[in-house]
Amino acid sequence: MKNMLRAVLVAAVLCVGLLAGCANANQAASADAQEHKIKVVCATFPAYDWVTQVAGDRIDDFEITYLMDSGVDLHSYQPSVQDIAKISDADLFVYVGGESDGWAEDAVKAASNSSLRTVNMMEVLGDSAVEEEVVEGMQAEEEEAEASVEGEEEPEYDEHVWLSLKNAQELVDAIAVQLADADSSHASEYSANAAAYKAKLAELDGKYESAVHAAAEKTVVFADRFPFRYLVDDYNLGYYAAFVGCSAETEASFETIAFLAQKVDELGLSNVLVIENSDEAIAKTVIANTQAKNQGILVMDSLQSVTAGDIASGKTYLGAMEGNLASLTAALS
Repeated sequence: MKNMLRAVLVAAVLCVGLLAGCANANQAASADAQEHKIKVVCATFPAYDWVTQVAGDRIDDFEITYLMDSGVDLHSYQPSVQDIAKISDADLFVYVGGESDGWAEDAVKAASNSSLRTVNMMEVLGDSAVEEEVVEGMQAEEEEAEASVEGEEEPEYDEHVWLSLKNAQELVDAIAVQLADADSSHASEYSANAAAYKAKLAELDGKYESAVHAAAEKTVVFADRFPFRYLVDDYNLGYYAAFVGCSAETEASFETIAFLAQKVDELGLSNVLVIENSDEAIAKTVIANTQAKNQGILVMDSLQSVTAGDIASGKTYLGAMEGNLASLTAALS
């Protein structure tokens, strides 16, 4: 799969060159008119929202592209020729730096702009990035199970770094540094905007701390994929889940269903959790196998499938994380 993506990327880069040579006079004039704008390309919605927050009142000086605005998530996304062209011409490219966007490194190396700045989230976080883990009762993917048996398994880091408010503060700082470098005459504004936004992130982080401290229960059950490893680690919460965060699995085994139902009973939980866009089939089956059979289903937003329409409707990173706090609080009650 990775080799195929690499081949697609190489072809895309070649096509970028061909497209550039075919630009007509009107396109060139339009490009000249936009030349003064600071061009930023973001692979994920959180990065897009953070850039807009740091840009602040100078947002009209920016041309910000969110690559996955169709709602495709990071694990399924493949860059188009146009996407590669935008990265190639950008002043700043913000990406996760995990296995799912491995294509990004090749795009950076092939960029026509030798001054392209980057924020690789995993690289910024360094040792704070954690490996994916398979906890008790979790259904491992087939290839992971085979690799484990054969002793060939390589560490796979959890890519969902944006779901930690503590990580978010560090990443906002990294973005502010790069924007200040790209537009040094307004560096103080970007720094001030970042500081103001980080204060909001820290305030929400404090609300999470208070909610968890007050909760009677400290463990959640996810009848779904589990991309919230960084969030639960931040607040020392326990969890059980059907699949790891990057899993492509959609059907849970009988053993997984039975185990999760047992944990719901043992913990006395009133709710089970799923991620956004879930069909809730696994959750409903887990509930049907509990003793009470009347638990609720709550949604936590992993911010992996945000569309342009969602953004136009006012969706923000902070708003989504506030919603996640409400769901988490109810799940722990």
